[in-house]
Amino acid sequence: MAEARVYPAAADTHPPPPSYSSAATSPNQSGEHPKPPNPPPSKPVPPPATYVVQLPREQILRYPPPGNARKFEALTRRNKNRRSCCRRCCCFALCFLVLLVVAAAASAGVLYLVFRFKSPKYTVTDLAIKDMNLTSAAPISPGFDVTIRAENPNGKVGIYYVKGSRVSIFYNDVNLGNGVLPVFYQPRKNVTVMQTALTGSGLLLGGTVKTALRNSQEQGMIPFVVRTKVPVKIKVGSVKTWEITVKVKCDVVMNALNERAKIVSNGCDYSVRLW
Repeated sequence: MAEARVYPAAADTHPPPPSYSSAATSPNQSGEHPKPPNPPPSKPVPPPATYVVQLPREQILRYPPPGNARKFEALTRRNKNRRSCCRRCCCFALCFLVLLVVAAAASAGVLYLVFRFKSPKYTVTDLAIKDMNLTSAAPISPGFDVTIRAENPNGKVGIYYVKGSRVSIFYNDVNLGNGVLPVFYQPRKNVTVMQTALTGSGLLLGGTVKTALRNSQEQGMIPFVVRTKVPVKIKVGSVKTWEITVKVKCDVVMNALNERAKIVSNGCDYSVRLW
C-alpha cells in the first residue's frame, strides 16, 4: 500500500474566508427585540411640485413690490402735504376772522368814544285794522296800516334805510300780514314818521284763535306784536359802513279791531347784527 504524502501549501495560496454563518447570532439569541416594519403611509405623498395655500382674507398681509411701495410713499407724502396746506388755510381763515372781529369791535369803540353814538328809538304811534271779520268761516284778507316813529338822536351820525326790509304783525304767533318800510336817509338829530301797509291774503283762522280774538275784543285789550327787520348803513362824516341789520320788536295793545281803534299801550326794543 502506498504511503500518503503531505505536500506543503503554496506561498501565494490564501486561506479560505471565514464563514459568517457560524459567527452570526440570531436576534433571539442576542436578546434584542425586532424592530417593527414602518407602516405604509395613510395618504400617498405627492411628488414635489408647486402648491396653492388658501388662507382667510383677514390673515393675509400684503407687501407691495418695490415699485408700488415707492408710489405709495409718494402718495402718502402728497396727502400729508395737502393736510398741512388745509390746516394752514384753516388757521389763516380763523386768524382773519378773529382780526376782523377785533377790528370791528375797535371801530365800534372808537365811534362810541368819538361821536358818542346813541341808539335810535322806535315807536308804533298808530295802527288801523281793516277787514278783520271773525264771524265768517271763509278765509280773510286783513289789512293793517302801521305808523312808525323813528328818532335819530345822534348829532354826527346819519342812518340810511336801504332795501330788503320786512315788517310783520302777529297775534299769538299767528302771522296776520306783511309789508316793507320805505327806503330813505335819516339825517342827524332827526325824527322821521313812516307809514307802511301790511296785508294778509287768504288767512284761515282756527277756532281757538277766533275765540281768543273775540274775548280780547270784549275786554278791549287785543295784544299784537309788530316785528321789523331792516338793513341800515351808518354814515359818519363822508364814510358809510357796511349793511347792518336792525331788528325791532314792538308789543302793541289795541282796544278794537277796526280802523278807529286806539293804542292802549306799546313798547319797543331792538337788537343789532353787525354782519
